[in-house]
Amino acid sequence: MLSPHEFATLMLVRSLPEQVDMTRAELDTLLDSQFIALEHGRHLKLTAAGERLLEAATHMERKLPQ
Repeated sequence: MLSPHEFATLMLVRSLPEQVDMTRAELDTLLDSQFIALEHGRHLKLTAAGERLLEAATHMERKLPQ
């Protein structure tokens, strides 16, 4: 289970990867869980698993009662 900070960081990597502070502690968890990856040792990108996680969260959000 991801913390709210880890989830927010995952969303930030998806939308604005160049603005993610590379010293964020959440990055270690997301890298270890293989939700994100480093390209060329310095550029963050969402992995297929990270993309599926965000898609699932979006899908669940749409099903929540208003």
